[in-house]
Amino acid sequence: MTSIGTGYDLSVSTYSPDGRVFQVEYANKAVDNSGTAIGLRVKDGVVLAVEKLIQSKLLVQGANRRIQSADLHIGIASAGLLADGRHVVNRARDEAQAWRDIYRQPIPGKTIADRLGQYVSAYTLYSSVRPFGTSTIVATMTEKEQPSLYMIEPSGVYWGYRGCAVGKGKSVAKTEIEKLDLENMTVREAVNEITRM
Repeated sequence: MTSIGTGYDLSVSTYSPDGRVFQVEYANKAVDNSGTAIGLRVKDGVVLAVEKLIQSKLLVQGANRRIQSADLHIGIASAGLLADGRHVVNRARDEAQAWRDIYRQPIPGKTIADRLGQYVSAYTLYSSVRPFGTSTIVATMTEKEQPSLYMIEPSGVYWGYRGCAVGKGKSVAKTEIEKLDLENMTVREAVNEITRM
């Protein structure tokens, strides 16, 4: 089988003969070409960091942030297309607010990751839309539950992590993360370690 599109990459709802969806693979390439985003879950919290690639000296500092908050207890770091990342963050804000309106408490980390994963996955199912060209790292911390860290891929698959990295420098960052003792590390120590990556 060929590994190039040859007509199978025209629609997100078309599988190639070897079972690949090329539009989702292209979305993954957009993530791999962006600045690195890192998340570390430690014993007393979660630390997020991003590498911001400056494309022009004329850009305003602080514009187009890649780390945003979706609720008082939810932080999201994105790698990939900025506009797609903002869209996913806005969806997370809507989900968190709807949960708070109904249940009068913060949305659990697993639930927000699941809902965002389903939303991102829906954009890989229909030919009228395209997959999101962003991977998002979702960090939550409430008083009642342990800190949690999830990464949602452009396909909609999400996993829980102790430490994760996406973007251009993900392989180097993952190697450094594997060396850390995250279960016994504090947030202050994690901030020092994440700045060295």
